[in-house]
Amino acid sequence: MLYAVFGNPIEHSRSPTIHQLFARQEKVDLIYEKRLVTHTLAQALHDFENDGGLGANVTVPCKTEAFELSSQLSERARMAGAVNTLFRLPENQGWYGDNTDGIGLVRDIQRLGVSLHDARILLLGAGGAARGIIYPLKEAGAHISIANRTFSKAQELSDWFNIQAIEFSDITPSFDMIINSTSASLNQQTLPIDNQVFANAVLAYDLVYGDTAFIQQAKQAKTALCVDGLGMLVAQAATSYALWRGFEPDIEPVLETLKKS
Repeated sequence: MLYAVFGNPIEHSRSPTIHQLFARQEKVDLIYEKRLVTHTLAQALHDFENDGGLGANVTVPCKTEAFELSSQLSERARMAGAVNTLFRLPENQGWYGDNTDGIGLVRDIQRLGVSLHDARILLLGAGGAARGIIYPLKEAGAHISIANRTFSKAQELSDWFNIQAIEFSDITPSFDMIINSTSASLNQQTLPIDNQVFANAVLAYDLVYGDTAFIQQAKQAKTALCVDGLGMLVAQAATSYALWRGFEPDIEPVLETLKKS
């Protein structure tokens, strides 16, 4: 039973560790590889299929190509315009494409005991990461306002998902949650948000995992709960695994193992 994660770069991926821990829970042996995409995902998937590959995770920069290559799509993948999970359909029907990023985030927030029903969320950033999470958050009952340095990009997602777009200068301390999907954390940059906006929020959540500049900013402003994206990573992987295997892994022990490593 062969599975893999595709991307470039890919060496840093923790997906093999996560999925092997899931397989241990299911009490099965499977192979889960890292596959570097040097040319096209189409060629890499062709080779994978010839090797007997059954399912795959897809990371940057291949999620849009995975969307285009999918024979069938889930609604959340269609809304996101990107695919991060592929499942091989029977009888050479191609690949089923899903996007588990948003549902992974929803599951992790629920795991933390925070309700999304009627929650007022400030979503920072309007790139691919934001696109992947908006639909599941709305499905969970959240009300989303999106802010981005380039306002026109926020407006595009506002029109597509029927949410509110706001300028950074118009952000007020009126949100229950702040979710950071910008690349600022990767560069350890802080965002131009008043401390009171953080102080009034119940949850500050960074999609990147680690002690990011965003998390530090939220902690300094005394946000009640400051969380990085490790739980989302494990939860989205669990959703992928359930799609492939029909087995629902327990997220909590895997998360604890990763925190210790």
